[in-house]
Amino acid sequence: MLDKVKLVEDRYEELNRLMADPEVVIDHVKVTEYAQEQRELEDLVQAYRHHQALEAELADTRELLEMEDDAEMREMAGQEIARIEDEMQGLYERLRLMLLPKDPNDEKNVIMEIRAGAGGDEAGIFAADLQRMYTRYAENQKWKTDMLSAHRTGVGGVKEVSFEIKGKGAYSRLKYESGVHRVQRVPATESQGRIHTSTATVAVLPKIDDVEIEINPADLQTDVYTSSGPGGQHMQKNSTAVRITHKPSGTVVSCESERSQTQNRLRAMAVLRARLYEVEQQRQMAERGEERRLQVGSGQRSEKIRTYNYPQNRVTDHRIGLTLYRLDTIVNGDLDEFVDELATTEQAERLQAIGA
Repeated sequence: MLDKVKLVEDRYEELNRLMADPEVVIDHVKVTEYAQEQRELEDLVQAYRHHQALEAELADTRELLEMEDDAEMREMAGQEIARIEDEMQGLYERLRLMLLPKDPNDEKNVIMEIRAGAGGDEAGIFAADLQRMYTRYAENQKWKTDMLSAHRTGVGGVKEVSFEIKGKGAYSRLKYESGVHRVQRVPATESQGRIHTSTATVAVLPKIDDVEIEINPADLQTDVYTSSGPGGQHMQKNSTAVRITHKPSGTVVSCESERSQTQNRLRAMAVLRARLYEVEQQRQMAERGEERRLQVGSGQRSEKIRTYNYPQNRVTDHRIGLTLYRLDTIVNGDLDEFVDELATTEQAERLQAIGA
């Protein structure tokens, strides 16, 4: 593994030489490109150099131990060797993690889509519960949430809802939530106290910039209509809602959350880009024979990932076998324990995959 990091250090030094080259200095584009690459490598290189310094210090201390006859000095040297070895081991583990390829989407904002699944009205109510859970989680993280569109049911649920979560690292924390969520509880309308099982599907999409995916305007059909949601007479009398159909893929996106047709159009295009980007990512993974990819990060919408059991106050994540008996706090947005464990598991699987 350290040989791999040494190659990174060599590249870091090569970048130093390139940026000092008079012919490169006058090319501002290349200088910016090289400087960006160097910044991305800097933490890894500094950690590697610290490890190398500790290795040299360990060799010197071991040599001193072999030469020393005084018992007290030998004991001190032994303690110092143990300290250095512990620090080196911790640094080695850190280097292993730093070697992992970074997900380019981790720092992006998120478009989250939640749809009611099997279970009738109860599925719609559960979908609305999930929306509140993620909204509260975003609030706990100091992120901002903006509604994009919602199709509500008459019993306090939603047929489907989409919203944007804006904040640093939002995708890195929420990307594990894609999949089928299942709830087991007694519905409010159940007179005999029987437990029902319902589902809802969650999709977590990174918000994609215009330059990252090209959409031919000729492939789009745009319809405008009167908003059916709240917002006063203005929204209900004017055609401010927008529906965009991407004809080659059949993808349909609608947005009616804004008072302005232009703003709704921009928001709908953002959702469309995210969906098309997801389709392209899935296609590329399939071509590489990685349909399953890493279990925790596959993001397959058909994959049952978590069960919320209300009678037992229990939530189980089936991908990592983690069960927590505090459903009440989890549905109020306390998701960090699940997210941390999922991230750690994915890191371990990726390390194993690259043999680091």
